[in-house]
Amino acid sequence: MTQPENDVLKAAQDHLWLHFTRHSSHQQSEIPTIVRGEGSYVYDIHGKRYLDGLAGLFVVQAGHGRQELAEAAAKQAQELAFFPLWSYAHPKAAELAQRLAAYTPGELNRVFFTTGGGEAVESAWKLAKQYFKLVGKPLKHKVISRQIAYHGTPQGALSITGIPAFKEMFEPLVPGSIRVPNTNHYRADEITGVKGMNPEEYGFWAAERVARAIEMEGPDTVAAVFAEPVQNAGGCFPPAPGYFQRLREICDEYDVLLVSDEVICAFGRLGTMFGGQKFDYVPDIITCAKGLTSGYSPIGAMIAHERLFEPFKDGDTMFAHGYTFGGHPVSAAVALANLDIFEREDLLGHVTRNEPLFKETLDGLRDLPIVGDVRGSGYFWGIELVKDKTTKQTFDAEESERLLRGFLSKALYEAGLYCRADDRGDPVIQLAPPLIAGPEEFAEIGSILRDVLTQAWARL
Repeated sequence: MTQPENDVLKAAQDHLWLHFTRHSSHQQSEIPTIVRGEGSYVYDIHGKRYLDGLAGLFVVQAGHGRQELAEAAAKQAQELAFFPLWSYAHPKAAELAQRLAAYTPGELNRVFFTTGGGEAVESAWKLAKQYFKLVGKPLKHKVISRQIAYHGTPQGALSITGIPAFKEMFEPLVPGSIRVPNTNHYRADEITGVKGMNPEEYGFWAAERVARAIEMEGPDTVAAVFAEPVQNAGGCFPPAPGYFQRLREICDEYDVLLVSDEVICAFGRLGTMFGGQKFDYVPDIITCAKGLTSGYSPIGAMIAHERLFEPFKDGDTMFAHGYTFGGHPVSAAVALANLDIFEREDLLGHVTRNEPLFKETLDGLRDLPIVGDVRGSGYFWGIELVKDKTTKQTFDAEESERLLRGFLSKALYEAGLYCRADDRGDPVIQLAPPLIAGPEEFAEIGSILRDVLTQAWARL
């Protein structure tokens, strides 16, 4: 190893505060350090190659090493590196807003730029509160979200998040957030107390819990429902047929905004530009980020229905909210170049055509005794791990700790697969490769998973 590499590793060890990381796990070993990416693969500081089975963090849709995205950033930085959207516009933000509005379903025409997904979620809740005050319904401020759902780390977004362990150290949080069941049909018997519900029956039951929550809180106090098209935390819960259609009806009935949190699901992850298009519903607000630039520069957005903008058109009313770097010229330019790649290479069609093979590859692991469920959509899948396939018995906290952090996370990485072994809910492995991935990458993912999961079962 060269001295500069030693310096980098020491700097990471001594000064870098990693996100969502137990630093104690790196006290006796170096921090894994990624230095380069190409296509669906990344390389560490020692030159070892890994299949990026998580697209960075559900981000790198167009793949690593795209020169034209880097060139778009450099060109824009030379022309106009920065200017805020505070009472001013710049061409790239205007062009990107127009382009996004053309992609969205319905009349979601107004684009409020942020620098990331949590900020987009925060913006959506604030808009919902102010909108209802402006239209004469000032008590409508509460939000409903689903159990185990992750919606971000800012104080408001964290309040909407349904993972107690992520929240307890930051209490008290913003009041007014209510939780309802998610769409995990695999655990429907436990969640409902009723055995044998089919997916449609469970989906209707779960949607009706939203209606009951609105009624319990009082419809005049509830502003919005936040839901991901496919819920991430807990391991990729897709909706049952009819779930979002019923949710749309409920929100319309009680004058509640339906917010589709698509920070992960937008921009091709499910094979459509926006996740709601995959499941045939039109929300009032879309929150998005991640894949909009394929990670080559940070950006996020809240995209709102035109009627939500109406009260802000006249008089001295303004949305008193903003971010210095929201709609940054360089990020907007990269996003436009990224969308050019989507269209030129038909990435949406590529995902749609290859989804059945990806599903088949992962379904092929169901013969392993540790694999309980395989679920997801597009290029976004979760594998739930169990102790007993027949009873669906899960692992307790200590067993999950040994399985995921004590073995699987490290073993998968050492085998050449970067993905996520997670226990926000029941233990799962999550997979979301770059949208350019295909049969060869699927075969590699399947082979590594089979080998490592077989080892994991032998260790139990």
